[in-house]
Amino acid sequence: MRATVRVPATSANLGPGFDCFGLALELCNEVTVDTDVPAAVGWEGEGAAELPIDGSDLVSRTIGAVAAEMGLVAPAVALHGVNRVPLERGLGSSSAAAVAGVVLASVLLDLGLHRDLRSVFVTAARAEGHPDNAAPAVYGGFTVALDDGFVRRFDPHPDLRPVLLVPEVRLSTAEARAALAPEVPRADAVFNAAHAALMVEALTHDPSLLPVALHDRLHQEARLALVPEVAEVVDELRRAHVAVCVSGAGPTLLAFERPDGARITPELLGSGTSWRILRPAVRAIGFELTLG
Repeated sequence: MRATVRVPATSANLGPGFDCFGLALELCNEVTVDTDVPAAVGWEGEGAAELPIDGSDLVSRTIGAVAAEMGLVAPAVALHGVNRVPLERGLGSSSAAAVAGVVLASVLLDLGLHRDLRSVFVTAARAEGHPDNAAPAVYGGFTVALDDGFVRRFDPHPDLRPVLLVPEVRLSTAEARAALAPEVPRADAVFNAAHAALMVEALTHDPSLLPVALHDRLHQEARLALVPEVAEVVDELRRAHVAVCVSGAGPTLLAFERPDGARITPELLGSGTSWRILRPAVRAIGFELTLG
């Protein structure tokens, strides 16, 4: 048996939607398993030289965990991954691995989970711990995920022009989350609730609202303080009237170019750090499975 799953990068939070908003992007990792060749693990692309090849990677661990939940043993496979999603940059690489593992376990063990999006989402979110990334990786588009497993998917506005600004610096999710205050003032909670409601309208009906809607008082300032060179770029982009936010836990920035506006160029990002500028489209669907 041979199976390949493609899973998109995702940008979570989207400013005020802390731990619940997510957007799928046309930047996909691919993982192939084959039961008819000798067992091995190999990687290409992002993180290829640092990801484990002893079966302790997140895809393999998720396959094993799903099998164990069902009282089964996963078969030995040759696993090969082609990674396009940068690691530890706030673009959902861990959720992509977890979703891939759930889908591949379902196929290898004939569980049928991959035919039910909610089952894939719940299992992947439990394995990886971040439903806000797992939801768009499974459903595509713009998603709102609740901590009880409920997900609502929305069609993003066709005029959205996302731009990923990926710095050379890394920031682990654990470090970024540890920087957050355990409690927030009521005024900040109200601020985020209002801007989150506006963000839904901006992403689905009126992208011109994005420069206002993307603001947040719960997480971005604390996370940007860990990477001051990135914080400086956020300030510069906002002075240039660019809609921008921290992607997930960061340090990648998610910006939106207006269809009639100037493009974001390296010159606008300054010289303090090296940046990659990626322009993936919004992805309407989540994972894709190919058999054979």
